Amino acid sequence: MKRTRQKVVVENEAPQTSQKSKKQKTCSYGSVFGESDLHASMDWGSLPHHVILRVFQFLPLVDRARASSVCRRWNEIFHIPDLWRRFEFELSQPATSYLKSTHPDLIQQIIKRHADHLQYVSFKVDSSTESAEAACDILSQLVNCSIKTLGLISTAKPSFMNVSKAHFASALTVVFVNSKSLSSIKIDDTPLDDPSLKVLVANNSDTLKLLKMSSCPHVSPAGILCVADQCHGLKELALNYYILSDELLLALSSEKHVDLEHLRIDVVSENPGQVEFHTIKKQSWDALVKHSPKVNIVMYFFLYEEEFDAFFREETPVTHLYFGRAVSKAMLGRIGMNCPRLIELVVCANGLQPLDDELIRIAERCKNLTAMGLGECEVTCRGFIEFVKMCGGRLTQLSIMEEVLIPDNDYSLDRLHLEVSKHLGRIWFPDMMPTW
Repeated sequence: MKRTRQKVVVENEAPQTSQKSKKQKTCSYGSVFGESDLHASMDWGSLPHHVILRVFQFLPLVDRARASSVCRRWNEIFHIPDLWRRFEFELSQPATSYLKSTHPDLIQQIIKRHADHLQYVSFKVDSSTESAEAACDILSQLVNCSIKTLGLISTAKPSFMNVSKAHFASALTVVFVNSKSLSSIKIDDTPLDDPSLKVLVANNSDTLKLLKMSSCPHVSPAGILCVADQCHGLKELALNYYILSDELLLALSSEKHVDLEHLRIDVVSENPGQVEFHTIKKQSWDALVKHSPKVNIVMYFFLYEEEFDAFFREETPVTHLYFGRAVSKAMLGRIGMNCPRLIELVVCANGLQPLDDELIRIAERCKNLTAMGLGECEVTCRGFIEFVKMCGGRLTQLSIMEEVLIPDNDYSLDRLHLEVSKHLGRIWFPDMMPTW
């Protein structure tokens, strides 16, 4: 009897030891950031290849370089082509920028070992001329590259605009000539000119699909026409309003191979009264829409109230409208009358007069409207509810600052959110901060 009891004890102790060992093994892998002895049990060098590669893709360049010194295998992964297809160079001067600049030694290592792997490249520079010139110097060295996407981003002006035209054009020519497969170019606020566009077209006409070059004062309508004439796959075009003309719209409408999906137009004024804006004829807009019936025409306005006179006097097929500065009641009234294709409207500021009538007119005439954003404006609760009621469930995005809504005798803010939610078919509250 005693022997049997001892046997039972022994048999019961063995599973306990096994379970404890199993529990410790699970802990060592499940609590990696625990005690140091648990770290020792991990073989970080044996992590799967795709896991290490994925982690490296999220690391800043400096941290990525440090991680490559952990072991030989990580260093090998650090240099594989897949890791260098997409890269952003950050260039800044310590005294003028908050950016963390890419170290020059690392830049040279990238150019030396990975220039032929780069495909999606962007340059983020501060406002200093030195940083913009450094970006041009790097571009000039990308001789053995096959870049598909190029972006030049200035965090503040003037940056690239202070670089000499010759230096900038020479740097772009290197990329345009050697890549031969560019599909997307975003180069705002640069001294890009017509001869550079001709070089771009001569070497990348079969692949170019997106060209975004707002605020490039040296580009003329003739340069844009050259792009439209040669680039058969062009789908997205972004330019400044001063380039836009009746001739350009008619040309885009006459080219059988051009079928634009997005046309973005930036209407910008730095100083009130210094720029006189021309008017685009209704016939030119109609020709573009007839040729490309699904085209989205997006317009960004950064004007002063007195500068809007040339716009929306006639029917305009704009689909997305964004007003970054104050816009008058009269202007919003014209939008309600002459923008039947409008899909999205964002008004960041208006004034102290309620916009009830203007919103109701927009709801009546703009049957495609699905998104609305209002910032520093005023709308009575009754007027806003009437607007939502007329639009109904088609308003998929409705971002209205709470301070915009003026309570009246019929509706308080608490009751307003219930009424609006009922008409939208979902729960809705006004925003405390702008979301656009």
